[in-house]
Amino acid sequence: MRILAFSDLHASGERAAELVTASRAADLVIGAGDFCNMRRGLAEALALLDGLAAPMIAVPGNAESLEELRAAAGAGVTVLHGDGTQTDGLRVFGLGYGVPVTPFGAWSCDLDERAAAAMLAACEGADILVTHSPPKGVVDVTSAGQSVGSVAIRAAIDRIRPRLVLCGHIHDSWGQEGRIGASRVVNLGPRANWFEVTT
Repeated sequence: MRILAFSDLHASGERAAELVTASRAADLVIGAGDFCNMRRGLAEALALLDGLAAPMIAVPGNAESLEELRAAAGAGVTVLHGDGTQTDGLRVFGLGYGVPVTPFGAWSCDLDERAAAAMLAACEGADILVTHSPPKGVVDVTSAGQSVGSVAIRAAIDRIRPRLVLCGHIHDSWGQEGRIGASRVVNLGPRANWFEVTT
């Protein structure tokens, strides 16, 4: 399966147009959260992706709530947050929001580590884990040199051992990747990232 994945679109029309064009070569699109900005303009941001030529799996970022994303998502979009789905034999589990809690204030949709761990406990196995936030210690470093990823997400990766972990959230680590055991971890950013995953 040919997968096109991105994160942190933040309502960029230019980036969305590039993704829509790229999707013509995709079997599946994965969006790892932050489609809009500060809980505003979500419907308009998703409308920028109306031309996607493949079905999309999406998780909410900290810039939109689960309820807001489900309400705005059109046909062909599967929204995951603490749950999973299967597509062409691939098991995909998703967890959105900022983990741990961000310093951004009341608008930000966040989870503390305990709540994130409880939601991730529902995953008994996955080929692909899609999270908005990165795991602690991998693709999670800010411009100030701080590692701000989630210990709960890292523990889930250790337990589940997905083949692929797709995340975003930390803009300074966009385009970076690393490994936790056999799991490849990629901080996507708002560009076309391509993955070939066999079923």
